[in-house]
Amino acid sequence: MATFPWFKKYPKVVSQTVNPDQFPHIPAMLEHAFKQHAGRTAYINMGKAMTFREVDELSKAFAAYLQNRLNLQQGDRIAIQMPNCLQYSVALYGALRAGLIVVNTNPLYTPREMKHQFNDAGVKAVLVINMFAHNLQKILPETGIKHVMITGLGDMIGGIKGWVVNFVVKKIKKMVPAYDLPQAVQFNDILSEGRKLSFKAPDIKPDDIAFLQYTGGTTGVAKGAMLTHRNMVAHTIQVHEWFQPMLEKGKQEYMVTAIPLYHIFALAVNGIFMTYIGARCLLITNPRDMKAFIKDLKREPITMITGVNTLYNGLLNQPDFAGVDFSKLKASIGGGMAVQKAVAERWKELTGVALVEGYGLSETSPVLCVNPLDGTERPGTIGVPIPNTEVGIFDEAGNKLPAGEPGEVCARGPQVMKGYWNREDETRKVFMDDWFKTGDIGIMEPDGFFRIVDRKKDMINVSGFNVYPNEIEDVIAMHPKVLEVAAIGVPDSRTTETVKVCVVKKDSSLTEEELIAYCRQNLTNYKLPRIVEFRDELPKSNVGKIIRRMLREETNVQA
Repeated sequence: MATFPWFKKYPKVVSQTVNPDQFPHIPAMLEHAFKQHAGRTAYINMGKAMTFREVDELSKAFAAYLQNRLNLQQGDRIAIQMPNCLQYSVALYGALRAGLIVVNTNPLYTPREMKHQFNDAGVKAVLVINMFAHNLQKILPETGIKHVMITGLGDMIGGIKGWVVNFVVKKIKKMVPAYDLPQAVQFNDILSEGRKLSFKAPDIKPDDIAFLQYTGGTTGVAKGAMLTHRNMVAHTIQVHEWFQPMLEKGKQEYMVTAIPLYHIFALAVNGIFMTYIGARCLLITNPRDMKAFIKDLKREPITMITGVNTLYNGLLNQPDFAGVDFSKLKASIGGGMAVQKAVAERWKELTGVALVEGYGLSETSPVLCVNPLDGTERPGTIGVPIPNTEVGIFDEAGNKLPAGEPGEVCARGPQVMKGYWNREDETRKVFMDDWFKTGDIGIMEPDGFFRIVDRKKDMINVSGFNVYPNEIEDVIAMHPKVLEVAAIGVPDSRTTETVKVCVVKKDSSLTEEELIAYCRQNLTNYKLPRIVEFRDELPKSNVGKIIRRMLREETNVQA
């Protein structure tokens, strides 16, 4: 473990090492938290509060149902596909307590994307929000899924309000397209039945897989990062140490959770870590509804918030946001994408609290580096490594580079994944001995702070989500009127980057509108091309490979 000067300069902020093996697995850590914080409110969603005691009881009931009625065995894969709502933590913790491997799935995925993920992971059971059940119906026969569970947004709100929420979503807003899944079981029925059943804790080992967190990694091919129980326990303990300067003994934190819990950042920090410390989480189901979001923020002062740059920027551009009470706000953390300087400055000016930037990947659970939370943050950097984590800059030959020289960012620590699910070849590509190669180009400054300066690969960052050109190109190339296509990312002030596709037509009648409509059927919204450029030819190497770099350079020159 390298000792960075930063730790000597700021020894009171964080210790360099912690014990990452305080708990043998995630359920043991959860049960410790449930017992310690039983009477506290754990989650608030749409005005409904749920205590840690309720999360404990309900997640155990869900686990019992999975074991006794679905006969799911330890190590089986279960997909959870829903936005932020009270059901998420109950299902997530119940599945983990039953020893299952959780496959987090974006509810906005198209049927094609769902089919790939479910089949690749070998999913046996799925819990889906009813608004997207029609997509599941389309691909269910082509998967190995044996058990389907469905829930509505208002199911756990209960009473008249819960009924009203479900009614409005289905009948007024027409957000639940018709579907036919006669074998599906309703979530509330599962909990009711599960309460009557006996739960038996499985024998979970630290190196057992807890999550298959799907990502394009550094190569662009969607695959599941195997995150073990030890990975996630260690990450929780590491992040807990980092947050120490912010935490006050005996006082409950109030965390805003607008990033969807299926995203690794929210899953690990807003979900598991906040449960560990007994924080109260405000779950935002639809952060794009900024007026409703800000209304929730005004109910009582928050103490912490995490988000991506676009979320902070969106809030700052809402007139009502200035009326939020920031008197108790202690920490604002940006991840998933670079925090823009203008946004960070405006945020601090309005709230009085710095917007600090961190860095990590799905493969690293995710946090590797983050700026200090004691007022010594450094804008424009990703901070320094969290405890028990070593980060280095390496050249192509695998030599570690000194401070100030750019190279690939590599890391090692107990939070780094086990590898990619069923892809030993891809796993070998991203590991150099025990160093994980992130695929990002960075620089270490003399005092140990790190900066990201470029991407090694061609991935596109849209509002904190990785979009991979290969996937976009594969979809568009299937259009009968397309001869060739290349996808690149171009700068966008709102989303950091947006997708641009350069297309050579096979049929001259092809229009931009027709192509976008085709993409909309096969790609989720953030992956959709926003710019379409028709060309006579695409730049190629002497072996016929399309050179995306030249397209990006041309776009920058034109801009």
